[in-house]
Amino acid sequence: MTHRGSAAIPPVVNPAAPLRLLLDSAALAANWRWFAQRSGTAACGAAVKADGYGLGAAEVVPRLADAGCRDFFVTTWGEARAIAAETAGLSVSVLHGVREEDLPAALASPARPVLNSVNMVARWKAAAPGRPCDVMIDTGMNRLGLSAAEAASGLLDGLRIETLMSHLACADDPGDALNGRQRERFAAVAAAVPAGRASLANSAGICLGADYAFDLTRPGLGLYGGVPAPGAAGQVRPVARIEAAVLQVRDVPAGEIVGYGGTFVAPAAIRAAILNIGYADGYFRRLGPAGAAWAGSTRCPVLGLVSMDLLAVNVTGADVAEGDWLEIERDLPAAAAASGLSQYELLTGLGHRYQRRWT
Repeated sequence: MTHRGSAAIPPVVNPAAPLRLLLDSAALAANWRWFAQRSGTAACGAAVKADGYGLGAAEVVPRLADAGCRDFFVTTWGEARAIAAETAGLSVSVLHGVREEDLPAALASPARPVLNSVNMVARWKAAAPGRPCDVMIDTGMNRLGLSAAEAASGLLDGLRIETLMSHLACADDPGDALNGRQRERFAAVAAAVPAGRASLANSAGICLGADYAFDLTRPGLGLYGGVPAPGAAGQVRPVARIEAAVLQVRDVPAGEIVGYGGTFVAPAAIRAAILNIGYADGYFRRLGPAGAAWAGSTRCPVLGLVSMDLLAVNVTGADVAEGDWLEIERDLPAAAAASGLSQYELLTGLGHRYQRRWT
């Protein structure tokens, strides 16, 4: 028996795995095009760090490149190496810069380091004079980046800076005054520091308007189906759906418990399906109380606590048997609101036990 979302899908490396992500290439491309259009005359890149926000960077990159993306952002040199074949001839920036231990990998890679500190600037000047780099400016987030004073001190003289960038701290709240202050601070530094391009806006920053786009934007969350800011609601399409196999269907008498701790006691006789998914697969315990799976058009609420590898749902009255696949209810903004987890956590926490099937 086949349930909602289980149409014929191309084979994968491990077709027997009892847990799968169904990934929509058209939705991924459409999301990138929407952010590209909102970027105006600025180029639109893509953050593909954390293994493409949990969806698989090696699969995400060529799909975005086919859509027109030419600039990609990762966190580490290992991430850059993992997509090297897919990014040949494209621009790759390594956001965490270059530590002393990273120099061999950095010098062997066409990717550029994003220099975040005085020490990184000195290290790159000494090791790779004349080679291009990117530079991060801290404009008020107090995370990574040079201060405006450091950038204006002459420290950057002699560097070949391809992209000067900063990062918005509160772009998901359009009314936060820090957005405007960060933009003004960044514009001042960009006017004083020679660089090929200036880049400030992430997904939410793009939604703030054209003043934040500069020369290059860097969407991330919104590409993968997250809603980064109010302006993207109804515009961004879901990319990933989750299906889990039914390992067992069992009758639970009235008064019996389901799961650890006895937090659920059956008020009447029910049928429970035990699914192959748990918090090790990013279905965290916080999602359980309001969560559900779908058997066709029947919503099947979660029963009891989520286990590491298993999830129980109420399939009373539904046509469900061992071996069936049920779709896990997963609206990212709603799940974030219900669980207190961010949409970023919900995506990047998916883990590596899924079949990843692109359509």
